[in-house]
Amino acid sequence: MFKKILIANRGEIALRIQRACRELGIKSVVVYSEADRDAKYVRLADEAVCIGPAPSAQSYLSMPAIIATAEVTDAEAIHPGYGFLSENADFAERVERSGFTFIGPTPESIRLMGDKVSAKQAMIRAGVPCVPGSEGALPDDPKEIIRIARSIGYPVIIKAAGGGGGRGMRVVHTEAALVHAVQTTRAEAGAAFGNPEVYMEKFLENPRHVEIQILADTFKNAVWLGERDCSMQRRHQKIIEEAPAPGIPRRIIEKVGDRCAAACKKMGYRGAGTFEFLYENGEFYFIEMNTRVQVEHPVTEMVTGIDIVQQQIRIAAGEKLPFTQRQIELKGHAIECRINAEDPVKFTPSPGRITMWHAPGGPGVRVDSHAYTNYFVPPNYDSMIGKIIVHGDTREQALARMRIALSETVVEGIQTNIPLHRELMADAKFIEGGTSIHYLEGWMAAHKR
Repeated sequence: MFKKILIANRGEIALRIQRACRELGIKSVVVYSEADRDAKYVRLADEAVCIGPAPSAQSYLSMPAIIATAEVTDAEAIHPGYGFLSENADFAERVERSGFTFIGPTPESIRLMGDKVSAKQAMIRAGVPCVPGSEGALPDDPKEIIRIARSIGYPVIIKAAGGGGGRGMRVVHTEAALVHAVQTTRAEAGAAFGNPEVYMEKFLENPRHVEIQILADTFKNAVWLGERDCSMQRRHQKIIEEAPAPGIPRRIIEKVGDRCAAACKKMGYRGAGTFEFLYENGEFYFIEMNTRVQVEHPVTEMVTGIDIVQQQIRIAAGEKLPFTQRQIELKGHAIECRINAEDPVKFTPSPGRITMWHAPGGPGVRVDSHAYTNYFVPPNYDSMIGKIIVHGDTREQALARMRIALSETVVEGIQTNIPLHRELMADAKFIEGGTSIHYLEGWMAAHKR
């Protein structure tokens, strides 16, 4: 096992990784920017090193600064968390060439799954169900593009091969708009991701967003840890997640979960990963794989009792998975609400000083957050300041516990999206379960948000 790990991230995930290290008896090194000097995880770290000013490009995205810090602190491994460099194959390669262990997949796996075209082709070969679409990147010939769209059937969606985070996508409903949409998306993809390749898929009208969590070791063992429903989204950004997904038959989930685990074995995947699917009319359609720990991993931990971050570390240290697929059992129901520092109506960022912070408690309540009273939320990064996670024996109990937890949460000095969460927890359709990825935006329009 490692003696010291460098955490190349910030916010709640830095604190989460730090806690996993402590439980394993591993010392942690935290890197931070000048804007995060007073962060809780910086104060709690065994060692903390400032690697640059507030802008991410000069700190959390600076590969030389992170590698140099690992060298001077004698760290053995680097955990990238999520976001920033976590899915950067060049960074993973650089870490390992520098003599450190990258706590995550191989650079080859990251590259394969980071390109949406190659990822889809790999999944088709592995027997994982995919959305009907182009076999690869779209050609330059407009006539061929039109032919592909006709074979798929409208509406279609044009996606950037190197895209992510809800960017680089455009829905097309008519043939007249197709070629221009492809050209525009190519230009945007080249500017945003450095890769102008785009591909085409059938656009599903009212799907749900369901994902499968996997763990795989270096001994060709792979398991899946159930599913998460992440359909409550705004502009492709998740707001609420839950496990298991309500209303989907277990036999369907088990079939796709087994295929995901088999795909990991086939491509020699290691570490934690998440297969993301659209689900509609009893069918799953693969959309992408995230080669890192997810923001929403706690709901899976709550229903399985498995510490995913610890397992990432153990796998990277060369240990075998301590359980088989048959030993994994889902118990109860878990729900997570992402708490963002933002206007709950306009969704504009609300950085500033938190003058009062009171986290909820009680049975089945977990709070993952780096916030505290007098903490200054910097304007330089993502607006998420924490997550409230609840667990209950049933979904109904979990919903009740989340309502109580949200009512007990106090955040003063800045605005947050807690009022929105409180409304959604009382919404009849959400309580019923099974809302589509378009539901929240429709709800907001109906409520004049």
